[in-house]
Amino acid sequence: MAQQHLDPTDPTAGPSPTLDFGRAGGTPTGDALAAYLRAQATEFLRALRLHRETGSGQNGTEESVDAARALRHSARRISGSLHTYRPLLDADWSEEMRPELAWLSGTLALEHACAARLERLLLALHRLSGSTAFPAQSAASAVGGRVTGAGRSTGTGPVPAPTVTAERGNLTVGAAKAGALLERQLTLARTRAHSTALQALGSSRFHAVADKVAVLASEVPLTPAAAVADLRPLAAAAGERLNDAVTALPLVTAGHPYNAEALIHGLSPDPAPHPQDGPWHQVRLLLRLHRYAGEVLHPAGTPTDVRLLAAGQALNLHRDASEAAAAAASAARTPRIAPATAYALGVLHADQRHEVEAARFAFQQSWQKQAVGTL
Repeated sequence: MAQQHLDPTDPTAGPSPTLDFGRAGGTPTGDALAAYLRAQATEFLRALRLHRETGSGQNGTEESVDAARALRHSARRISGSLHTYRPLLDADWSEEMRPELAWLSGTLALEHACAARLERLLLALHRLSGSTAFPAQSAASAVGGRVTGAGRSTGTGPVPAPTVTAERGNLTVGAAKAGALLERQLTLARTRAHSTALQALGSSRFHAVADKVAVLASEVPLTPAAAVADLRPLAAAAGERLNDAVTALPLVTAGHPYNAEALIHGLSPDPAPHPQDGPWHQVRLLLRLHRYAGEVLHPAGTPTDVRLLAAGQALNLHRDASEAAAAAASAARTPRIAPATAYALGVLHADQRHEVEAARFAFQQSWQKQAVGTL
């Protein structure tokens, strides 16, 4: 069975056990990489079989949601390992597989990203409007997903209409209309994402990916030099790329709460995402690659680094708040909406940009707790 690992960018992951992370004095070589890729490919195939057995349509179960999430996680790990250790793998095969795995994991993430975004925004509306409670059946729970904290649920499950109107009387008129508008837009986006995921899983493109992963489960296309190559320099390079990206962030500014850096250009009419968010999103991806690189070196279980775990959770919060703010801004551009609705959406947008700033502050605080050299 494939080894389960703690992902510092996944707040729903449980703690990994404290084990002996040594290699009995040996040097991790291509054999360790091959074993890791085979294990992830096996996990991918197991998740695919479970997804097919439990159903993926309107009558999909919680197991099918978990299976789709496992599909995405194994696809990400395979793709990340192909990136970090690409000098030890057949170049043509690796370059062909990576974009296909990225397409698959991205497609499977869209549906529940919409659900998590809707729940986040409705929660914020209730909080900003002074409501003491949130409807018991939220947008995410009503559609079979699970969203905890700042994290994002994943998978492909049923998409019935969300029930989020039970306490809308507690909201102001503008906030209630803003919530209804967001509910319509994001529910439609989720429905489309659900259909896209189902089409993708039934497409010839996906079957081609699955066939290649099936081959990978038994045969890894390593280069001849991989048999004696030391994996540690390549893993260290992944850590250095992460360290360099973090160094380029404005951590001094982020270390001061309420510095308003994340609110710059907040009223810009430009519908494009905030350009300042890009480097933070890139750090989040590099942190994930760094984690996956360590999983290859420590198949018995990677050491739990509390700093990296907290940093990953902060970057998840940053991503979620940034995308929620963009959704609020997009809704505010809807033609002919009432001024009160537009005002509520503007307040909601500013609230989420404040959450972006808070996430940057949390990342800065967690990152500075230990020496960067621990990478």
